[in-house]
Amino acid sequence: MTLIFDADDTLWENNIYFERAFDRFVDFLDHSHLTHSQIRDTLNEIELVNSQIHGYGSLNFGRNLQQAYHHLAQRSIAPDDLHRIMSFAEAILEHPLEIIDGVEATLAALSPHHDLALFTKGHPDEQRMKIDRSGLARYFNHTGIVREKDTAAYAQLTAEQGFDKAASWMIGNSPKSDINPALEAGLGAVLVPHERTWVLERCELNPGGNPRFLQVGRITDLVSVFVAGAKVLDLEVP
Repeated sequence: MTLIFDADDTLWENNIYFERAFDRFVDFLDHSHLTHSQIRDTLNEIELVNSQIHGYGSLNFGRNLQQAYHHLAQRSIAPDDLHRIMSFAEAILEHPLEIIDGVEATLAALSPHHDLALFTKGHPDEQRMKIDRSGLARYFNHTGIVREKDTAAYAQLTAEQGFDKAASWMIGNSPKSDINPALEAGLGAVLVPHERTWVLERCELNPGGNPRFLQVGRITDLVSVFVAGAKVLDLEVP
């Protein structure tokens, strides 16, 4: 069986650093009447459009903040202001990678029984850097980085790697990128919720009564599902 893992906010913390950068931006903007949520709404609109054009990653996030500043600033915009705003995003890359509790022990427990793969989206260089810094690459037999994780991306992944869809499960925190498209592509899917999942990765779950959709409380629960509880799922475990 193949277990395919998301990376950001499934294996390691990610969105919390973007949120902290946004908080610094709000403080710097110092708007006279817009609330934190209203400023966030403006940034969400910008990110929704720009992610389809430029993709993801810290530096693209910085450019989105700069664009929001152009929209919202109540003072003359100086070049130093834009450099300062970009520094908020650049600091994300400098932050030490924080592996989520229980991740490595879970991968170590699963890897003797199943083939593990990593499937993430984002800026390729930035994602590779995080994978290298995580020290987790040794657990995965395949690593894929794509611009978007949609139904077509899952279909391409399974075809290119020869994964049996009936024996493959996508594991992640995002309904939009990990769960719904994987189910639509014919894989199983396991939601591992993260309380700080990026707002644009949230959407209504659409399992449609699919028996191959599961939700666990935390990542360590995967061991009881895919090893100890495999018979319940009619899985073959060595």
